[in-house]
Amino acid sequence: MPAPAVEAAVDGHRATRDRVARSILDHGPSSAADLASRLGLTAAAVRRHLDSLAAAGLVESREQRVYGSRGRGRPAKVFALTECGRDAFYQAYDQLAADALRWISETVGGGKAGEEAVAAFARARFHQQGEKYRRLLAQAEEGGRAEALAQALSADGYAATVRRVPAASAAKAPVGAQLCQHHCPVAHIAEQFPQLCEAETEVFSQLLGTHVQRLATIAHGDGVCTTYVPAPGAAPSPAERGPGAVPTVGTSRHESARPRGGTSHD
Repeated sequence: MPAPAVEAAVDGHRATRDRVARSILDHGPSSAADLASRLGLTAAAVRRHLDSLAAAGLVESREQRVYGSRGRGRPAKVFALTECGRDAFYQAYDQLAADALRWISETVGGGKAGEEAVAAFARARFHQQGEKYRRLLAQAEEGGRAEALAQALSADGYAATVRRVPAASAAKAPVGAQLCQHHCPVAHIAEQFPQLCEAETEVFSQLLGTHVQRLATIAHGDGVCTTYVPAPGAAPSPAERGPGAVPTVGTSRHESARPRGGTSHD
């Protein structure tokens, strides 16, 4: 094959491989069949790209989590981005954003005053974002506000979904929902400035009209940012109920509320 044709083939392979990785980023852990359907590729082609991504350390396979009774047969295998895989999607402006927040902190003298200055910036940023979401949630039915918020977040690149948390008994009403953000555009910055995540959680609470609780975060090493949203009159969140609690999506029972180096806030 002539050299230009070889280069074109390599570029095409790389572009398709990037599409596969991006689809996992946007939709969370996915099976080869799911990826093939979304991207219009054959399952065999998707598996070749997944093998390539896995060899590069960008994706990893795991068993698909099943909530409720599991059918017969082997559990489905899904593929999720590794930390290195997520890093590949972050842009150089991350450093600029971190430098700007550090400058805000140092300008007021650092320390506690600096932390409060960064927190004020974070609240202002997410308040502005929240006002846009508020208009969308106002059109949603009362029981569907979490789903409406997830749709709004997805439109801004957070790849959000909602999973209703089942009650202990079928006779009881659902105890709430887990709002899951499979991607966080500011995760690298939030590792250094957790005020961003705290402000986002405050906005979620205001938008949904109830106290919410962060269970896991990408910024602190979890696979998904997960926020528990209680139903009216519900019992304490799964993280507070101890043994038997529903685990966070994308993490083990022991990892669901385990941050890296501190308390769990995105």
